[in-house]
Amino acid sequence: MAYQNQPSLLNQKLKILILGTAYPFRGGLANYNERLARAFQALGHETEIFTFLVQYPSFLFPGKSQYSSEIPPLDIKIAQQVNSINPLNWISAGIKIRNKRPDILLIKYWLPFMAPCFGSIARVVKNNHHTKVITILDNVLPHEKRAGDKLLTNYYIRASDGFIAMSQSVLKDLRNFTNVKPAVFNPHPLYDNFGEAINKEAAKNNLSLQPTFNYLLFFGFIRRYKGLDLLLHAMANERLRKLPVKLIVAGEFYEAEKYYLDLIERLHLQQHVILRTNFIPDNEVKNYFSAVDLVVQPYRHATQSGVTQIAYQFNKPMIVTNVGGLPELVPDGKVGYVIKPDASEISKAIIDFYEQGREQVFSRNIIEEKSKFSWEQMVNTIQKVYSETRNSESH
Repeated sequence: MAYQNQPSLLNQKLKILILGTAYPFRGGLANYNERLARAFQALGHETEIFTFLVQYPSFLFPGKSQYSSEIPPLDIKIAQQVNSINPLNWISAGIKIRNKRPDILLIKYWLPFMAPCFGSIARVVKNNHHTKVITILDNVLPHEKRAGDKLLTNYYIRASDGFIAMSQSVLKDLRNFTNVKPAVFNPHPLYDNFGEAINKEAAKNNLSLQPTFNYLLFFGFIRRYKGLDLLLHAMANERLRKLPVKLIVAGEFYEAEKYYLDLIERLHLQQHVILRTNFIPDNEVKNYFSAVDLVVQPYRHATQSGVTQIAYQFNKPMIVTNVGGLPELVPDGKVGYVIKPDASEISKAIIDFYEQGREQVFSRNIIEEKSKFSWEQMVNTIQKVYSETRNSESH
């Protein structure tokens, strides 16, 4: 979408309220919203976050805990105001935001489960005839589809005034719901909140890893669509077994772990795979990405992934599959490999990486490529979409 030149709107200082996951909750969504709040604040915008009192009922949450063990961020205004399953709360939270009259209510949408809550709050807020609702879309429809997804998503989409999709595939999915509202693509910015890379040998030592081995990393929560089983089958390749390479699996099981443990045993990979399957706290992330040579994302399907942006932050080459928006972010043969979600393709890429000594070249290219993924660019895109919603209102 082409934006009209409206400096009076794009340069003004705005009042932003972000609605979604933040401390005391943990994980990628919280990291994203908190980092985005800091990006707005750095440019002089008044910013606060309304997060959850209840995010998921405990019986619906697949991990071990929803809550952070980190110290609270002191540089961001965060208020626990929202109960995702209480309609009366949606009204009261909406009234509080409506009365604050932010210029933008910014919502990161990732799951139809949140559509009734977010969509209802947005409708209440918009009764002030001032606030514009802008949505950052992780997904339009989820990876693991359920009955009612389209109905719930449509309810939410109708409440939003404009959209930023973090992959072209998500932008395409959005067009099945609306063709008239402002919507643009902006890639996921770098996750630079985990600090800077440290020496590889020091990182190995911090993680109690054997210094004589090279390491691959599968990072993030474990569900079938992420393809860890494909990567385990790849690790069983006879040529790969002969290399001094081990796989680190770092992240929680969000489904039954027995399948994967049985697969490791059946493929005789006990000496080739290191399981660190607890939630990885923020202050440990840099150790995992600094210790490894290559980050592998063997996803069966995807839209985009925050793991890619962490790998970029630490200058780590990647193997990704040719699904969703992943190929948009990882130029094949420049910063890593784009392959089919197939075990033999994964093993071929790993073997090529080590036998052809591609780490240094890929890492140098990453330093150049990652300049595209700034938080300031994301803030500017949000402001442009806001400007477009204001412009369309005046016609």
